[in-house]
Amino acid sequence: MIIKPRVRGFMCVTTHPVGCEANVKQQIDYVKTGGSIANGPKNVLILGASTGYGLASRIVSAFGAGAKTLGVFFEREGTADKPGTPGWYNSAAFHKFAEAEGLYAKSINGDAFSDEIKEKTINAIKQDMGKVDLVIYSLAAPRRTHPKTGVTHNSTLKPIGKDLVQNGIDTDKEVIKSFTLPAATQEEIDNTVAVMGGEDWQMWIDALAEADVLAEGAKTTAFTYLGEKVTWDIYWHGTIGAAKKDLDKRVIDIRAKLAALGGDARVSVLKAVVTQASAAIPVMPLYLALLFKVMKEQGTHEGCIEQVNGLFRDSLYGASPILDDEGRLRADLKELQPQVQDKVNALWQQVNNDNINALTDFAGYKHEFMKLFGFEVDGVDYEADVNPEAPINNLA
Repeated sequence: MIIKPRVRGFMCVTTHPVGCEANVKQQIDYVKTGGSIANGPKNVLILGASTGYGLASRIVSAFGAGAKTLGVFFEREGTADKPGTPGWYNSAAFHKFAEAEGLYAKSINGDAFSDEIKEKTINAIKQDMGKVDLVIYSLAAPRRTHPKTGVTHNSTLKPIGKDLVQNGIDTDKEVIKSFTLPAATQEEIDNTVAVMGGEDWQMWIDALAEADVLAEGAKTTAFTYLGEKVTWDIYWHGTIGAAKKDLDKRVIDIRAKLAALGGDARVSVLKAVVTQASAAIPVMPLYLALLFKVMKEQGTHEGCIEQVNGLFRDSLYGASPILDDEGRLRADLKELQPQVQDKVNALWQQVNNDNINALTDFAGYKHEFMKLFGFEVDGVDYEADVNPEAPINNLA
């Protein structure tokens, strides 16, 4: 079939398999230009391995360090008459390129929050890897069914303590509009923490440790975003921020558990990028469009693959990790430079419907958004027939 993009709000409901493959190949080629990561990981488990920072972590582990990778994700396969999800095609492409270079890759498709998938993952590690020396936690989901209580928790994107009125971009109409978000209830805060906080990360590490599949010196990291004042009300001071602060609490016990193996656990702070998750946050498309404009002008713009590649080389496996006072690894400092944030804030005050394209890089934002779904990728013929079926060979 010939697949064209159909965008609804913060989602594109179609996906181009050839475009996704080309996008994955671009990321692989970028990582390879940096050469091999000295003393990098050998056996890596990536939870949330199919898109965004999780996919980038899998690419860097395999093509930067030559590691065996086991990826866990929850994606929909394409059929003869309907495209699959971007994460499915990304993973199929990763497997194709990894296997072509003799790199071990296995994936598990299912609910990573469940005990069943944890058990299945542990069995795969025992069978094929023995033990893992790096666990990447990059799950992003709107809901979680708790494996012990059976209760399904739904996350929300709301401010805490007060209603929020803030400008953003209506991405369908491409105009600036005011968004009003009511303050979250305590139940909504608790549910968001249950979905996006650190409990499941801790459960994974506990299960892996109990099964004795963590290697000596094993490391783990989960990703977070702090941002700056313009995004704080909806992010760091909102329900998502409450969940991310829970990571900071949980990591202390996780670090103590891994210290017994001579290992370490850290929360890693990454910059704002276009992902399916960030596109759903009302203020983020406008902030990202402004941020891209400023950072591109200053020559410091980075996407997922550049961020994760730098995190691995500079901090996770670097001689001098970049740490903040809370013990987090920082890869977001270019975004937070005063000359960047001051310019973003100044433009934020000026932007309107008449100057949106002049003052922001909304075109760049839209381009990155479309690439998430395999569209607008260089070198791809979007008029050609493509097969929406893309099997993953080593799918457990």
